[in-house]
Order: sequence, then C-alpha cells, then structure tokens
Amino acid sequence: MAGGRKGNDQFEDMLPLMAERLGGEGLIGELCKGFGLLMDREKGVITFDSLKKNSALLGLQDLGDDELEGMMREGDLDRDGALDQMEFCVLMFRLSPQLMDQSEALLENALQQEFGWK
Repeated sequence: MAGGRKGNDQFEDMLPLMAERLGGEGLIGELCKGFGLLMDREKGVITFDSLKKNSALLGLQDLGDDELEGMMREGDLDRDGALDQMEFCVLMFRLSPQLMDQSEALLENALQQEFGWK
C-alpha cells in the first residue's frame, strides 16, 4: 500500500483541519458519521463490500480493490474481517500522521500541566 495512499491524501489532510475547527468531540462525531456512511446497514460494521460501494462518499473513489483491502486489513484489529466503529476511528487517526503528531503533543502538554513533567 506504499503508493496506494495517493487517492486519500486529500482526506488525510482534512482530518487535522477538522480537529482544529471541531475540537475533539466534534471530530469524533464526524468520524462516527463517516462510519455510518460506510457501514453495512444489516451488519452494523464496515465490510469490504460496503467500503467499496460507499467509498466515494468520503472522496476515496479512486482507490482500487487492493488499496481498500489494505485499509481493511490495517484497521481490522480483531481480525474478524470487518471494521467496527472503534476500529474505523483508530484507522482514520493512523492514516493521518499529522493528526497523530498533534494528539501526541496534546497528550504531552496535558501530562506536563497535570504532573509537572517536562
């Protein structure tokens, strides 16, 4: 998937901006909406088929089957072949390195304030 993320670069770049504008709770709310758009309504999880069918809703229409399967594998923490809501949110954070860096900085800042750590 090394060259496969080209199609979702635009989406990746939007997550930090969304976090900045919406705050933590707002971002989680938007991720939950994204999950709802991609999930299989009958199963309540994102399957490969539901991801493929609905990926254009999140601007991922240019991703091929191999890239979508790679996203599923990367996000499927319990290896059940589907993404539940928590797995989807974790995957979105992992696909946005800038957002991960911001999260780490916020955590460090909170620890410094709470415990005086430097």
